[in-house]
Amino acid sequence: MSKSSKTFTAASVAGAVALAVTAASSFTSPANAQAKEKCYGISLAGQNDCAAGPGTTCAGTSTVDYQGNAWTLVPAGTCEKFGVEEANADFELPGDRVGSLEPLERDLPA
Repeated sequence: MSKSSKTFTAASVAGAVALAVTAASSFTSPANAQAKEKCYGISLAGQNDCAAGPGTTCAGTSTVDYQGNAWTLVPAGTCEKFGVEEANADFELPGDRVGSLEPLERDLPA
């Protein structure tokens, strides 16, 4: 096999692998396709996801526990269960706090 033939074969294989990886990544399995929603007022200081509101710039920049304008992504349909007594213990929040799909006016940084 000539050197140019080997180079062409290696490039063809690399291209085929890259194409296969790209094609595979464009398909989402049901396990990975779970919808998410922004849930405000449930994250601890420094554990929010991006764009928390005034006084923060991105992920991990909230400064107050349960900051009302800081959000965290949670599985769709679970946000408003955070802090509700009847819900699973995994959703407990202190006091009368509950998760919200909209920014809250409580526990904001000074």
